[in-house]
Amino acid sequence: MAGGYGSLGMVREPPDLIAAEIDAVRAHTDRNFSVNVIPAATDRKLLEEQLAVCFDKQVHAVSLFWDVDREVVELVKSRGLLVLHQVGSVEQAEKAADAGADVIVAQGFEAGGHVHGNTTSLALLPRVANAVDVPVVASGGFATGESLVAAWALGASGIQCGTALLATKESFAHDYHKERVVEAREEDTVHTEIFGVNWPPHSPVRVLENSVTRAETDPTPETRGLLEAEAIATDAGRPILRTSTDSPLRTTSGDLEALALFAGQCAGQIEDLPSVAQRIETIVAEAERTLRMLRMEEDVAPEQAPQPTTGGFASPPCYLHELDDADE
Repeated sequence: MAGGYGSLGMVREPPDLIAAEIDAVRAHTDRNFSVNVIPAATDRKLLEEQLAVCFDKQVHAVSLFWDVDREVVELVKSRGLLVLHQVGSVEQAEKAADAGADVIVAQGFEAGGHVHGNTTSLALLPRVANAVDVPVVASGGFATGESLVAAWALGASGIQCGTALLATKESFAHDYHKERVVEAREEDTVHTEIFGVNWPPHSPVRVLENSVTRAETDPTPETRGLLEAEAIATDAGRPILRTSTDSPLRTTSGDLEALALFAGQCAGQIEDLPSVAQRIETIVAEAERTLRMLRMEEDVAPEQAPQPTTGGFASPPCYLHELDDADE
């Protein structure tokens, strides 16, 4: 309802829960949203059951990630749903588009959570935008209106926000996780493979540094012992292992500090915990202000142009012809 396009993260969740969550969202809005599943990290039978719920409920789109599974993309398309596919490389973007994906989400190395590439958003985004003929959404390092304008200038139709929306009042993340994001600087995140339970080998994530990530590189036996796959927390009676990909939710109890505290490098730009609507309104207002400033700079000498009141993106005027009124 705040103006964003939402996605339900349902990786390995049971079909009944997915159905209930879809109904819950629809009880609050008539706007479209997607359901996110990940074939590479999900048992095939469960994946088929998850997709069956999406088909039965006729959700607007299915969001996919990790390796491109052409069979899944074609199946979803055959049932009349859109496919959003997140990728981390130009090669994967081309495969996803060729398989029939309607939207490509180009994820840069700065992103929080699972990261499927090693190229920064600044370098990846324009390459992906030039490689495919479908809309591209930028992900990884985008949390402000200035970064939205930068994404437009580099060929994207919009941005995907994870860290910025995790740190909101409505987010189901645990307050501890939210507070750590607000306190974090951009250098406080770590790219690591230590949180890998139930994921394919070499599935790195970006998280806030904690005792587990420090132990990963510490040579002393005492800290190396922290890497054992022992249960250190619970959620709804389910044990959570130290090296699990589970991040702490409102319902989680236990050693929260040692869990996977997903966050992107844009955490350094997050300084408060507003509502989702307030976060989106701020991003839009910042983008509009940035575009106005850039257009004014076309008509005046650089020393006469108004200066930004906050730090942010400054785009060369040569990019302005790519931004039409519809982008506003």
